[in-house]
Amino acid sequence: MDQPWLGILGIGEDGVEGLSAPARARLAAARVVFGGARHLALAASLISGEAIAWPARLKTAIPAILARRGVPVVVLVSGDPSWFSLGSLLAEHVPMAEIAILPAPSAFSLACARLGWPLQHVTTLSLCGRPLAALIPHVQPHRRVLALSADATTPGEVADLLRARGFGPSRIHVLEALGGPGERRRDTTAADFALEDIGPLNLIALELVAVPGAAVIPRAAGLADEFFAHDGQISKREARALALSALAPRRGELLWDIGAGAGSIAIEWLLADPANRAIAIEADPTRAMRIRLNAENLGVPGLEVVAAAAPAALAGLSRPDAAFIGGGARTEGMIEAVWAALAPGGRLVAHAVAIETEMVLMAARAAFGGRMTRIGIERLEALGTLHGFRPAMTVTQWAVEKP
Repeated sequence: MDQPWLGILGIGEDGVEGLSAPARARLAAARVVFGGARHLALAASLISGEAIAWPARLKTAIPAILARRGVPVVVLVSGDPSWFSLGSLLAEHVPMAEIAILPAPSAFSLACARLGWPLQHVTTLSLCGRPLAALIPHVQPHRRVLALSADATTPGEVADLLRARGFGPSRIHVLEALGGPGERRRDTTAADFALEDIGPLNLIALELVAVPGAAVIPRAAGLADEFFAHDGQISKREARALALSALAPRRGELLWDIGAGAGSIAIEWLLADPANRAIAIEADPTRAMRIRLNAENLGVPGLEVVAAAAPAALAGLSRPDAAFIGGGARTEGMIEAVWAALAPGGRLVAHAVAIETEMVLMAARAAFGGRMTRIGIERLEALGTLHGFRPAMTVTQWAVEKP
């Protein structure tokens, strides 16, 4: 075809006045225009074809768009269609040769223009349709964050979260209806937040400041055990750091954390990169519930938890790029099942404390290769009025990469 049938146009609060000439021409020529009620109202003066408002779930509109293939169609979205928007989603269903994407300035760009911030040094995220806990890993001292709000209540909820985590002095800028005639900006702190009548279309800009003792999640592997709720069934900090080093997280990879206990390995895997995925497999239902709580509290609510016993629970799960066996290595067929499921180039790491489990790992090394490491840790403890180092139980680690 001579020109793409599907146009994805970014539109701002200034409506058709802010559209480029090519965007205006495409909108005027469209036989069908999809968009939110607000978008359709902003573009009404140029729409001559059929106007269809989005359903509550945007993905359900995709079949209706695809059914009009070959007919001039326009999809209206806010700002930049490729940034927390529908452009990339539609590109998964329609070849790029059939799509023309015409962006408008994103809310992030407009916010930085108002605040004088360098966008390349700012963390950007969306809280639209996403849990507020997703903000937690980004709550770091001296960081600037721009977050798209889900609605008028989001700024207050963010302020509550920051106060609870010891970030009360943080500056909060609430920017409403950016780029339109009703644009408004108000500045406060998390500690003093009392803004009312916030418009539903708003963006939050944060300048994060921590007080001493604030709940800051370190960026290195091996979080203190106190970060996790647990019943003692947890890979301790030092052994966990060495396990994660051997698992070698890479962007976008999937981990199986088998016999997950408190979920600490899976959670730190997810903290290593926002594109990572993890499945925690834990047979004990109480521990499985605790894993979900830990994941929420540490800002990785996307952790998938399977409350069932491995290896049977592994059937049907997505193929992992890495797997950690923290419990159950002695279960018949466990190592073989994980090894068979592991993708080529995948890493398998298992820990043992008991001699019997260590023997199983020795046999696995003989069968599959890899390396064995003994991890010995001693911690300073009081001995009456004196002090001495008390050894923790030695951990044996088997680590192997699948050819």
